[in-house]
Amino acid sequence: MRFSYEVFPPKTAKGHETLRRSMHELQVIDPTLISVTYGAGGGERERSFSSVELANDHAGCPVAAHLTCVGMSVDEVHAVIDHYLDLGITHIVALRGDPPSGIDAPYQPHPNGFQRTDQLVAAVIERAQLRGQSITVSVSAYPEKHPQSPTLSHDIDVLAAKVEAGATRAMTQMFFDNSTFLALRNRIAQRGLEVDLIPGIMPIHSFEKSVAFAQRCGASIPSELLSHFASAKGDAVAEREQSITWTQRQIEALHAEGIDEFHLYSLNSSQLLCELVSAIRGNQHV
Repeated sequence: MRFSYEVFPPKTAKGHETLRRSMHELQVIDPTLISVTYGAGGGERERSFSSVELANDHAGCPVAAHLTCVGMSVDEVHAVIDHYLDLGITHIVALRGDPPSGIDAPYQPHPNGFQRTDQLVAAVIERAQLRGQSITVSVSAYPEKHPQSPTLSHDIDVLAAKVEAGATRAMTQMFFDNSTFLALRNRIAQRGLEVDLIPGIMPIHSFEKSVAFAQRCGASIPSELLSHFASAKGDAVAEREQSITWTQRQIEALHAEGIDEFHLYSLNSSQLLCELVSAIRGNQHV
């Protein structure tokens, strides 16, 4: 069983140091990959670059840099791609990105930018080829309907366009109900798409915050999850133990369905992920 994890660019020097320390501590899980999210604004963009360089120096594993279409012209996107290639990045996670006003706001492409993510995928591959460099492109996938998508079928159409443009991996939005991931896997197979599907797993750092975030993303909250955490309300230690138990069961159930690779949303914290992976690897032969 293999694990990768996601981090985001910190906004302060203290956060930067916390992230550096977390990267070192997470080497114990032998990650296959660290992905670094991307901020499109000027200051956020520089923080993204700094965090990618930090990961290059301290994560001890390959680095995947996120890139979005939000708020940038085609020329600006090309410049970011070239910068990542200059850093030796060989894996980019190409995303549309959320509007600055939030996930619920209508998406407005930059007037001189890419209109769709498949165009971004193609641009990443083209820029790498022009430089004679190899590149892997991952994209997003949604076990449950994207909040702005009309149907699940439309979501598959969008994913198909990204795969046809050259994406070879799809990492999913967080989910708590495994049946939604397995249904997505079936839809992809029925469509005949050749893409590695990686489940995105959110270990619950804070139950209330995780539930609120899931609701904003359109991820359903199983009644079993609510029951599981009911006894831990107000008890941080009990909540942490319940989080490890729940997420371990979720991952092991997916592993029983033939899933071997998992992408963990770390929130820049190492302890919960280290404890989770240790519990999983210490449990029989998984």
